[in-house]
Amino acid sequence: MIKQSELLPDATLYEYVEDDRAGCTLGPNSFNVREQTAGKRVVIFGLPGAFTPTCSAKHVPGYIEKAGALAAAGIDEVWCVSVNDAFVMGAWGRELRTAGKVRMMGDGSAAFTQALGLEQDLSARGMGLRSQRYAMVVDDGVVKTLHVEAPGKFEVSDAASILATLGPA
Repeated sequence: MIKQSELLPDATLYEYVEDDRAGCTLGPNSFNVREQTAGKRVVIFGLPGAFTPTCSAKHVPGYIEKAGALAAAGIDEVWCVSVNDAFVMGAWGRELRTAGKVRMMGDGSAAFTQALGLEQDLSARGMGLRSQRYAMVVDDGVVKTLHVEAPGKFEVSDAASILATLGPA
């Protein structure tokens, strides 16, 4: 499992882009994790799946609610990462109204999740390989804090817990 003070893996995540942005096409776009975190302070939180109960009712909404406070604490971006494709993450983001607050990043093949060492096998529940529930603060591509939930828990990866750990930018 990735640890504090380690560099994020060289991996690609996918985001469904619905607006005109420099260098992006409408639809799924690939983003290199290291390039996207270079020179930035980013909160990355991972969860088992789009449209699942705790993820939809608590995890993502908490980050939407605290987006302003996170920005005020020096966070440049907030990413939600799930082992889903960019189309699903885009639809979920539209439903939850994440635009401008949380980037919904798809890790469809679980390559990023596995490179972090934060995968879990939920095949017995019909979900296959998924992400553990976690949150991390990344500064210029380096993990500064990492909070991984115990199985079935939602106590340390929420927005309020991450906000409480943030020091000055």
